[in-house]
Amino acid sequence: MGWREWVTLPRIDVPWVKAKIDTGARSSALHAFDIEELDGGARVRFRVRPWQDSNRDAVVVECPVHDRRMVRSSSGHTQRRYVVVLELELFGRTVKAETTLTNRDQMGFRMLVGRQALRQGGFVVDPGRSFVGGRAPRPVRRRNRGRA
Repeated sequence: MGWREWVTLPRIDVPWVKAKIDTGARSSALHAFDIEELDGGARVRFRVRPWQDSNRDAVVVECPVHDRRMVRSSSGHTQRRYVVVLELELFGRTVKAETTLTNRDQMGFRMLVGRQALRQGGFVVDPGRSFVGGRAPRPVRRRNRGRA
């Protein structure tokens, strides 16, 4: 796969999200906002905006909390994050990925796919390529760029 790919998150009804494939990150990360604890911290509710340059099509998600951990961002800041387990579809394969929830509004990608998920799927990354698994349909790409 390339350094960026289109990913599907089927269990949370997100059919397309452009993700950076990040072999330097242990776990995956997803743009989430309005995060709130439920059931005394056993579950979490959050919203996901799959498009980079648009506020449209936000999805409300509820799922069990797998863990809470301190994560150091690429800028060196440490943040305590909720960790949930999400199914990711890449190249027709489904993997379960430990995914941290964080606000990625200022980042170029709404999702990072980390090496745990890559290892589980048996993927090899070619950093000189992009979208080896194919591009999303044109209307999806336009919406991602805020043009639809």
